[in-house]
Order: sequence, then structure tokens, then C-alpha cells
Amino acid sequence: MNDKAQRIRLRYPTRLALQGIGAALAAVSAAACGGQGADGDRTGLGPAQAALEHEFAVIQTVRELPDGRVLVADPLGQTLLVVDMEAGTTVTVGRVGEGPAEYRQPDAVWPLPGDRSLLVDLGNGRLTEMGADLSFGDTRPYMLGAFQMGAPIMLAIPQGVDASGGIYFQGFGMSAGGRVADSSQVLRYDLETEAVDTVASVKLIDRTRRTSGGAGNQNVSISPIPLSPADAWGVAADGRVVTARSVPGSGEFWVEWIAPDGEVTRGPAYAYSPVGIGRAEMEEWRDAQAETGGGMTIQVEQSNGNFDMRAGRGGAPGNDDLDSYQWPDSKPAFFQRIPVDATGRAWVRRHTAAGDAPAYDLFDASGTRTATIELPLERRVVAFGEGVVYVVRMDEFDLQYLERYGLP
Repeated sequence: MNDKAQRIRLRYPTRLALQGIGAALAAVSAAACGGQGADGDRTGLGPAQAALEHEFAVIQTVRELPDGRVLVADPLGQTLLVVDMEAGTTVTVGRVGEGPAEYRQPDAVWPLPGDRSLLVDLGNGRLTEMGADLSFGDTRPYMLGAFQMGAPIMLAIPQGVDASGGIYFQGFGMSAGGRVADSSQVLRYDLETEAVDTVASVKLIDRTRRTSGGAGNQNVSISPIPLSPADAWGVAADGRVVTARSVPGSGEFWVEWIAPDGEVTRGPAYAYSPVGIGRAEMEEWRDAQAETGGGMTIQVEQSNGNFDMRAGRGGAPGNDDLDSYQWPDSKPAFFQRIPVDATGRAWVRRHTAAGDAPAYDLFDASGTRTATIELPLERRVVAFGEGVVYVVRMDEFDLQYLERYGLP
């Protein structure tokens, strides 16, 4: 590679394309997808304990503080707020920027030991530790290792944390050279020792890969196949990893718990009726991307042999041509993210027909389904607190509102 500054933009979960720089650096793709499981004992959440009227652009997750207040990051609104659900008030923490006590795009907040918090700052490419008093402390890049041809891409952007401070993220199943795998690993990153361990293997969403151009200027385009089957996973506070798996075409799915020592507990198989994909389901998938901030753009800059990688949320499919995608015949069994509540139950969100109420199957530590929770329309679970579950409501203008319910 020459010393001229170069830039690559990767966007997912919609189409990804990157321009070759000598041998091409390949794009990363990931997409939320899901499926439908058979019903357990169906129940609702009941009335909300509190509903905040403050408007958010996007909420990925929230972090309940020891005093009951809630820390909320809004990546598109570029704000980090402390919320008092009872009083209905919000207070801004930090400001937009690149220096201390600043963030460029605060994407999520997670609990750390000692009443500390971890802020995922997508725009500045870093993880920031926050004290119990919400002061800003140490930062570190979320890109682990060197970005180089043939090396796996590892971005430690958490999908879960445990009570000891370990953060869990998923490998992209591809290297900087463009090789794409059909599976990847769930990885645990220790903030203290900086060690990275593999704790599980998961099937990824199906993807297509196209290559154009000639030697020295090769272009690679990688696109997900929306709603194709993939494994789901999440993390309990005690460090157990839960996965939901299915065999495409079998009409069954099951839940596995993987203990920190590697012991696997597999629950019984449950039948589900696949939901066929029509135009309404395609449009629902497109809208769901916007609800979670749209596609993530990964920008890689190379100058004088050095690489800098930063990510940002935005760039949802919008009015993208849905007919240009490759679609399976039916939805798979579940969404890919599994939140785990304070009692250790895994909430596996099913895919239902377009327009139906959101539904979550609850699984205990043996992998047995104990109940099915149905949420009101236009809502999704984002986090849990002490005896409560936090839910996001979306309105007709795509604005989001935080609600709190008693934990069933």
C-alpha cells in the first residue's frame, strides 16, 4: 500500500461495499433477524410503573444506577442522560467532543463492578469507564489488535457484561482480507488483564459476496440475507452465556447455557411454525433497522501505514429497494439478541407475523421455557433493573420513549 491517506466505509446491516486498496479490505456485515417459537403460558407485563415523556432518537440499552435512576445513551441524539423515571426529569452528563468527559456518539451503557459504568463511544472509537459519581475515567480503543490483511476483525462493542466486569462481544466471522465464514465466536474481554477468551461459537446470518475490479484495485461487496437463520446469544450476571439454536427447516429450536467452565446445559426442543415472508414482513424488517439506529457505518482510514477505525450508527435502509435483497421463504425462530434478567431468565424474542404483538419466551437455567410474555405493540425490551424491566416504545414518527414495568 502507498502512503496516501485512504478511506473505506462499511455499512451494515444493509449492503456493504468497500473500495479496494491494492488487495481489498473486506466489509463487515451483521443483521438482526429472528423467528417464532411455540407458545408457553402467555401473559402480559401489566400497566407501566413509569413512562418518561422525553423523546429519544434511539435507545440500545439502559443502565439502572444503584439509586434507581437510569443512565441512557442516545447515539443519534448524541446525548448521555441521567433519567429519574419517577420525577420525569433528565440531566445531561458530559458533552459532545473528543476530549475528557466528552463523547462523539454514545451508543450504550453497561454496569461495571463498584457501581461504575462502561460507556460505548462509537464516534471516538473507544470504551470509557465512568465512576460511581458518573465522572469520566480511563478510555481504551474498542478495536482489539491490529487492522491488517488476513487478520480477524475484533471490535469489543459489548452485547452483554457479567458481574465481574467481563464484556462479551461477537466476532464478525471475517477477516480484513475479505474471507467470510458462516460462523463466529462469542468472545469475553477482561478490562483488567485485556485477555480475550472464546466462550461460544454461533452461526451467523447468511451473506452474499461479490467481487469486481482487477488486480490492485479490487472491490468487494458483502450483503446480508435479511431474516436468514442465525444463532442468538446473551450473558447472565454470573458469566453464563445463553444461546438459542435451530436447524433450518426442522421447525424446532432449543436453548443452551454455557457455564464459565465450558459445561453445556441443553434444554428440550420446542416446535415453532415458521412465518412466511411477504411484503409486510419485508417492510417490518426495514422498519426494525431504523428502530435500533439503522446500519452501523465502520470507517477505516489509512495514512502512512497506520490504520484508524471508528464506527457510527445511522444509515438505516430507509426506502432502500427491498426487492433487490435475497430473501428466504420464511422467518427463522428468534431474534439474535437475548437479554437476561436479574433472576437469570433468558428472554428469547420470537418473530411473529407483521403487525402482531412482540412476544418473548422466557427460559430458566435448565433451558426450559417457563412463560411467554406478550408486549404491547411497538415495544421491545432493552434492559433490566432491580425487579423491573425497561421497555422502549416507538411512536409513528420513529421517536422512542422509555417505560418501566414490574418484572414478571
